[in-house]
Amino acid sequence: MTDQPDFADMTLDELAIALAPDIAASAVFDGWNDTALEAAAEMAGADPDVAKLAFPAGTANGRAMQMIEAWIRSVDKAMEAEWPQERLAQLKIRERIRTLVGFRLEAVADIDEAVRRALAIMAMPQNAPRALKLGWESADLMWRLAGDRATDYNHYTKRAILAGLYSATLAVFVNDDSEGKEDTYAFLDRRIEGVMKFEKVKAQLTGGDRELPSLTRFLGRLRYPSR
Repeated sequence: MTDQPDFADMTLDELAIALAPDIAASAVFDGWNDTALEAAAEMAGADPDVAKLAFPAGTANGRAMQMIEAWIRSVDKAMEAEWPQERLAQLKIRERIRTLVGFRLEAVADIDEAVRRALAIMAMPQNAPRALKLGWESADLMWRLAGDRATDYNHYTKRAILAGLYSATLAVFVNDDSEGKEDTYAFLDRRIEGVMKFEKVKAQLTGGDRELPSLTRFLGRLRYPSR
């Protein structure tokens, strides 16, 4: 039997991430709203009034986006714990990326509707910039866990491509009725194969390690956006 987490000792940011998986589970039925938050707090044994303080946005849309952000960060945290660099280092690079994306898909395997609703909220114009930043940060974490050390323009292209790959895979995932999400994983494999071919051609065209200075200077401002 696992010990009940001591929510009283958590910061509000830590509480938000701790509650996020239960909020996502409740969002399958209730959507990303206060009802889901209250249900998650009750399931976890946390004070609902304190739980609301962890998501302080003044509007329903703002609070929903805060819940989704905490949920994404909880998946990031779980992924990093399950697949540290030293464990991934035993795999080939394509297998590292597939493993990490696969972990994220498995983490949401039973909450398709919550994912679908989250994607719809993130696609709202007022939420799109935040959604893009979250996608970038998750892609950055995956590449860092995979051992990427690029500091030139490859740093940015790799993360942009992976963020797009993951987003496209999620879009397939939420509409996939195949057994065990087979169609999603087949789509993922095709996309990764395409990325690997692109990287090979790009290396041949650029000489592998050559940098494009002007692009690097421009993207340097975007590398790690402020939170």
